[in-house]
Amino acid sequence: MLFNSIEFVIFFIIVTSAYFLLEHKYRWFLLLMASCYFYMAFVPIYILILGFTIVIDYYAGILIENASGARRKWWLVMSLVANIGVLAVFKYYNFLNDNLGFLLGQLGKENPVPYLTILLPIGLSFHTFQAMSYTIEVYRGHHKAERNFGIYALYVMFYPQLVAGPIERPQNILWQFYVKHEFEINRVVSGLKLMLWGFFKKLVVADRLAIYVNSAYNFPENHSGLTLIIATVFFAFQIYCDFSGYSDIAIGSARVMGFDLMKNFNRPYFASSISEFWKRWHISLSTWFRDYLYISLGGNRVALPRVYFNLFFTFLISGLWHGANWTYVIWGGLNGIYLVAALVRDRVLDKLNLKSAVKLPAFIMKPINIGFTFVLICFSWVFFRARNLSEAVTIIKKMFTLEGPVYTSNPTMFFCLLSILMLLLVETKQEYFSKAFSLMENRNPVIRYSTYLAIILLILLMGVFDGSQFIYFQF
Repeated sequence: MLFNSIEFVIFFIIVTSAYFLLEHKYRWFLLLMASCYFYMAFVPIYILILGFTIVIDYYAGILIENASGARRKWWLVMSLVANIGVLAVFKYYNFLNDNLGFLLGQLGKENPVPYLTILLPIGLSFHTFQAMSYTIEVYRGHHKAERNFGIYALYVMFYPQLVAGPIERPQNILWQFYVKHEFEINRVVSGLKLMLWGFFKKLVVADRLAIYVNSAYNFPENHSGLTLIIATVFFAFQIYCDFSGYSDIAIGSARVMGFDLMKNFNRPYFASSISEFWKRWHISLSTWFRDYLYISLGGNRVALPRVYFNLFFTFLISGLWHGANWTYVIWGGLNGIYLVAALVRDRVLDKLNLKSAVKLPAFIMKPINIGFTFVLICFSWVFFRARNLSEAVTIIKKMFTLEGPVYTSNPTMFFCLLSILMLLLVETKQEYFSKAFSLMENRNPVIRYSTYLAIILLILLMGVFDGSQFIYFQF
């Protein structure tokens, strides 16, 4: 079930109303059943895969807690193998088979391994990582094993964040299923406002920009370099508003019922370095990789060359997490190279004692750094958006020629620019003038409700209602 569908609006109203009408002891069961229905609205049979990992991890958590010594590690390994095994079969099998076939082809041999005709279960990477965080935290002794099977299943399946995060940790969410959440009007309004802003970002900005981006990226050979540059910039805002819009709706819908989910985005395009960007972008995944992979590899507690490797390798795996395609691997690796290059640059400047010598005033450096970071991120988005490596190379080559006319599809271009302008106005105010005059939080109810109405009207007038999926659903 898509968030941007009338079915979800009806579902949300019914589930939320029933949640507050029911006695507290029955609420978790209602949410679990609602989450099952929500997931089965996509491909019903795939709930069996979800059920398989839930059963494995539920018992793995208890076995890890009850075991001692090496047995604890073995139960954890069993759980991780089961989760990664499901991912490997459904997400990476055909990708690996393709590469095996290519290698055998170079040797003049046929690939005997058959292809699988399978559809990737929606949100598989998200709920697999959330399940893995549970067993790892139990293994590390940071969290007790959950004994209530239904509550544990709800931890994995809680519908607001089931298919695209935020990827939660047991410490943050499990205990909340035991708390009785009263109906609090201020919290409900706060959640609904966040959902409204999420719908604006998805329907008005992301899906509007997608029209231009798809026209350019689906036929890059037909477009000029300047058109592809514009499409890449538009894609940067499209994917941000698509994914952060989803996160806003997820966090907002959970907040209405009294649950606090972790923040997933923090205006990433205001970052003045790649390192800062990754502290603002997809925070739940970035911290997952930091806590469970980067630190496990030794983090920054090892020799410097190993730190560089750990950083690069973590981002390489992060790229592979996003999709079974070399374009995603290169996208991840490119961001790893950016970070390593920044560390090397800082170290060289420190050694030469040049860091303070080349330092300009903050009001000059900050815009330059924000702009440079945005350019680097946009360049990496080319690999993320291109359908294959060959097209990514074609697009990059054409971007450096700037030959040919600019594709302008009126009124698409006008609405694209207008939607980005509205987004930037709001986020600039949030970033630099958070305590200044506020429309959505204004004490004057006339101004406040007029703002809500204006956003609803903008969604209705400028929104794209073609039932587009969220980009991150495919992961």
